[in-house]
Amino acid sequence: MSIFSNNGGKIRFCSIANLCRLLLPSAIVMAISMLNLGITKAIAAAPTATDIRIGSHADKTRFVIDISDDVKFKVFTLSDPYRVVIDLPEIGWRLPGNVMARKTGVIDKFRYGLFRTGLSRVVLDIKKPVKIKAAFMLPPAEGKRYRLVLDLAPTTRTQYLAALRPPTTARPQPAAENYPESSSGILPPSRKPQKTAIKKHVIVIDPGHGGIDPGSTSGRVFEKHITLAAARAIKTHLEASGKYKVRLTRKKDSFIRLRRRIAIARAHQAELFISLHADAIRNKRIRGLSVYTLSEKASDKEAAELADKENKADLIAGMDLSSESKEVTNILIDLAQRETMNESALFAAELVKHIRKVSKTLSNAHRFAGFAVLKAPDVPSILIEMGFLSNRADEQALRSKKYRTNLARAIGNAVEGYFSRNEQVQR
Repeated sequence: MSIFSNNGGKIRFCSIANLCRLLLPSAIVMAISMLNLGITKAIAAAPTATDIRIGSHADKTRFVIDISDDVKFKVFTLSDPYRVVIDLPEIGWRLPGNVMARKTGVIDKFRYGLFRTGLSRVVLDIKKPVKIKAAFMLPPAEGKRYRLVLDLAPTTRTQYLAALRPPTTARPQPAAENYPESSSGILPPSRKPQKTAIKKHVIVIDPGHGGIDPGSTSGRVFEKHITLAAARAIKTHLEASGKYKVRLTRKKDSFIRLRRRIAIARAHQAELFISLHADAIRNKRIRGLSVYTLSEKASDKEAAELADKENKADLIAGMDLSSESKEVTNILIDLAQRETMNESALFAAELVKHIRKVSKTLSNAHRFAGFAVLKAPDVPSILIEMGFLSNRADEQALRSKKYRTNLARAIGNAVEGYFSRNEQVQR
C-alpha cells in the first residue's frame, strides 16, 4: 500500500474586530470577535467538495477534487480488484449531477461518500495496475478552490503487489451506535425477548447500500437514496399502528458493513429483519418486485449473480471480508438457522400475497439467494428487491412518495399477518 499524507493548513479569516475596536463599545467588540471566531470554526469544520475532474495524459491519469478547504488526506491501493482509495475527513458533497459518468484513462469508475462518522472516502476502480505518482493539495489560485490532485501512472502487476500493505482497519461505527460485535462480525445467539401483552414487536429495517457504496443507479437516482426513503416510509407506517418498535440500520447516507447490519438487528433483539434494495440490469424491459430469503444455494443463475454483487459491497468500499465466509457457512448448518430460514420463508409468502395488490412482481416473486444480510442465525430475515432502476416505470414508481406509502401499507399488512399467525400457533 502506498500512502501519501499532507499537512492541513489553517484557514485564515479577516477579522473585523480590529476595525471596530475604535468605533464600538468594548462589549460589542468582544461579541463580534466571538461571533467571528465561531463562524471561523464552523466553516473550518465543514469542508465541501464541489467538483471532480479526470484528465488523461500520455504518461498518467490525473484525478482532481475541488474542495473548499485545505484538508489532510491519505491515499492507498488495494488489489483484486485493483482500487485506489482516498480517505478524507468528513466533508460535504455538492457535486454536479453528471459527475459519476466521468471516467477516462486508467479509471473505470469511482464512488464517494461518508464511510463512518469523521471519515469520508473516495474509491477509484482502476482498469490495470498503477502507481501513485503524486498526491498533493494545490492552494486556491485564479478563482479556483483548493484542489486535491492525484496522479496515477501505469505499472506492472508485480510492482503493484509489491507496494501493497493491508490498510489500518477503521472502527466502522460511531460510539452513538456502538453495537457489540464479535471478532468474526457475528454475535453469539441472542436471547429471545419475553413476549407480554403490552410488548411491541421489534422490527429492523435495513436501507441497502449508503455512503461510499451508492448501489445501482438509473443515471438519475442512486439506489442508496431510494432504499432510505422507502425505509422511512415503512417505519412511519408501522409505528403509527402502535404495535411495533422499528429501528433502521442507517438513518442517513452512511456506509454500514454488511455483517454490521446483522449485528444491529441482533443487538435490538429484532423479531423481523427487512432489507431493502433496488437493482439495475442490462435488460431495461424487465420490471417488478421480488422477495428473497436465505438459501445455501441460489435458486437460479440470476439470483446467484445478484447475491454475489450485493455481497461485494464491503469489498467495493475498501474492506475485503471474505475471510469470514467460513464462520458464516458454519452458521448455516446450525439448527437454529434452519428454523429461522423456515420463518423467513413463511413471512416472505405472506408478504408476496399483500404486495401483489399494490405492485407488479416478477413471475416467481419469492426467490432464494445467499445474501450476507440474511444470515442472522436467529432473526427471520428477508430482502426485498423493490424493482429495477434500469426500468423507467419501476424507477418512476420508486421515486414516487405515493407508491412508497402504498408499498409500506402492504408490508405493514404482511407484518400483521405474520405476527397474528405466530400468536395463534403459540396459543
